[in-house]
Amino acid sequence: MGKEVLIFLLLLPTLLMAQSNNEITIDFLQSFADAFNAHNVKAIMSHMTDDCVFEASTGPDFNGEKFTGQQQVKEAFEKVFETFPDANWGNTRHFVLGNRGFSEWIFTGTKTDGTNVEVTGCDLFTFKDGKISVKNSYRKNRFPK
Repeated sequence: MGKEVLIFLLLLPTLLMAQSNNEITIDFLQSFADAFNAHNVKAIMSHMTDDCVFEASTGPDFNGEKFTGQQQVKEAFEKVFETFPDANWGNTRHFVLGNRGFSEWIFTGTKTDGTNVEVTGCDLFTFKDGKISVKNSYRKNRFPK
């Protein structure tokens, strides 16, 4: 056996492990949801790429409001927790297929003005380099109680 082939065979397990570390799993998405429910912005952002994009379900544009990059996305998430101090995404279900995935959830929270919110929604994800590069959120529109 040639020296190059032997080196390749010796390195193959390492190469395969490195490749699998970039694959997103359902456990990864649950960890992301858990970070949201803990209101741990640092942990949330550790799941996202440096050039991440968050497309909110509400905002001035026809597709909501778009935040780009770690700083803007971090500030958008912090604002969610300021608006809904008890924000929670429950009954989560996650799905992954290659570099795409989605999570379904029921959002509950009380705005600082006392308005209660309970809606179903989902996040559509695009993954890159083992992290979330795009989080595009959708939710049902429900009149306040």
